[in-house]
Amino acid sequence: MEFHPPLQSATLIRRYKRFLADVITPEGETLTIHCANTGAMTGCATPGDTVWYSTSDNPKRKYPNSWELTATQDGHWICVNTLRANDLVAEAIAQNAIPEFSEYKKISREVKYGAENSRIDLLLQAEQQVNCYIEVKSVTLLQENCGYFPDAVTTRGQKHLRELQHIAEQGQRAVLFFAVLHSGIRQVAAAAHIDHNYSSLLEQARNSGVEVICYQANMTGKGMILGDKLTFVLK
Repeated sequence: MEFHPPLQSATLIRRYKRFLADVITPEGETLTIHCANTGAMTGCATPGDTVWYSTSDNPKRKYPNSWELTATQDGHWICVNTLRANDLVAEAIAQNAIPEFSEYKKISREVKYGAENSRIDLLLQAEQQVNCYIEVKSVTLLQENCGYFPDAVTTRGQKHLRELQHIAEQGQRAVLFFAVLHSGIRQVAAAAHIDHNYSSLLEQARNSGVEVICYQANMTGKGMILGDKLTFVLK
């Protein structure tokens, strides 16, 4: 995934009201930019970090600049725009860069499914293969070299696990795909200390046949690409 045009950098002053952040450019101009991440963003929004932002040419946008990446003062890269995760994974599948999905040729997005009125992020199909339902989650919370999901209680995420479990019990392929968008993470685990219900549901889902797959993104101000596969661990 390439950023067109390449992202611009600034220094983070503060994030506030969940959707906004103030930054200062290298020229000394203060900008208010949009933040698409609704999560806690723990460790991803420290004042003094370098923010990389995109600019929209849509004249109707009140805040034309969007926070995409953070380069932390510890030298880590983080993608804070969670909307990028689905595009990143879909692109990697289309380029046959994820061996687990090499058999599938057709990719559909945001397909309605399930008993709880959900939409699956990615639906993969191929002749002589069962359908593959993929729910993509961004992992940015780093604690002691381990990435945790979620970073806040998520009833929506709990619903997605129930839906995936039902798909697996029907004999279809169900995948929870963790897109690791933090360069410092070395393995992934469910954040039972943050959302115990999510962690319990994930264990139930895995026992019912839901696959958990984790890949880490490589990031720069020019683009992102999925790289190494990481291990999902039980804690």
